[in-house]
Amino acid sequence: MAADQFQKSDISWQIQQFFRQAGEWLELRFAGLQPPGVPDMPNWSFPAWWWEAAFWLIIVGAGGWLLWQIYLWLRPLLEANQSQFGKFLDRRSTQPEKERSIAAWVRSAQEFQQQGNYREASRALYMAMLQRLSETKLIPTDQSRTDREYLRLVQLLPDSESYQMVLETHELLCFSNAPISAEMFERVQRAYGNIERATLDMAKMA
Repeated sequence: MAADQFQKSDISWQIQQFFRQAGEWLELRFAGLQPPGVPDMPNWSFPAWWWEAAFWLIIVGAGGWLLWQIYLWLRPLLEANQSQFGKFLDRRSTQPEKERSIAAWVRSAQEFQQQGNYREASRALYMAMLQRLSETKLIPTDQSRTDREYLRLVQLLPDSESYQMVLETHELLCFSNAPISAEMFERVQRAYGNIERATLDMAKMA
């Protein structure tokens, strides 16, 4: 008796009963729609497993659609948090070392280059560039400023492509584990050399 009661309360048994009753109802409805004078249709019906499979497909599809809608709703919040995290990384990387001179950063870049550590060598030239922008008063230092904001500001400076090269490489260092090759560092080094000459020329003209 207890086993029979458990079977009737089991969710799988209830689903099978639902599909069996739905199938019987559909058969009755279609039978009532048969035109007069037309031979009887073959006596067929969908098996219970077919209805059960269709039910679960609908459930899975509805669940997937709901998850997608939740993602679309949360995406602006996730993107805003990512932007704030990027600002935090920039502040963390520049704040402890802001007192170092341009020459010290350039020496560090040369030392890292000799060691084959092109990631840190590129980063040192990035810091030298920021220090140069600050000392020449072209773009004063702001710990909350991101690389994207620097990219917008340097568009007004001579040789903006060189600034863009250094900034985009630094973004790659912050948000990717991609290796920095010797060739890529040489491009950063040439870009920094162009920046150095441009700022010196501006100082002479002032």
